[in-house]
Amino acid sequence: MPVSVVFISDTHLPRRARDLPGSVWSAIEAADVVVHAGDWVDVALLDELEQRARRLVGVYGNNDHGVLRERLPEVARVELGGVRFAVVHETGDAKGREQRCAARFPDVDVLVFGHSHIPWDTTAATGLRLLNPGSPTDRRRQPFATYLTATADDGRLTDVTLHRLPPRVPGR
Repeated sequence: MPVSVVFISDTHLPRRARDLPGSVWSAIEAADVVVHAGDWVDVALLDELEQRARRLVGVYGNNDHGVLRERLPEVARVELGGVRFAVVHETGDAKGREQRCAARFPDVDVLVFGHSHIPWDTTAATGLRLLNPGSPTDRRRQPFATYLTATADDGRLTDVTLHRLPPRVPGR
């Protein structure tokens, strides 16, 4: 049975934004699973996602401390629609990332990561797919704030879509 997934990371609430954009909340509420690759910053978002998402898989990031580190793992592993996922916040330098991650996660099909705020979708020589959804709240040097959606079904990840969010209105 197909599993719809929303991938987000680096939300940095409430430092970078007061809340997630409405379109992200809509995607979250429509999805079967939400994957958050760290840097929540405030436990309030974790609490709200646990309430609003059907299922949540998350890890802590380098900006997450205290209760977030108590409630979230550094690495999460989950199988969805026959696809084996690992989720981690940091993967190190972009140079050599595929080879390094394939060696660290030889038993998964897809590695979801964050930290850079830069969308990423590549496949290592071993077949490991690496996905970074960027950030829905802090685009940094990217032209858009972003998140990813996909469908996991019968051991395959399909319909992987990068969603670009409109610029935020100052003060909102």
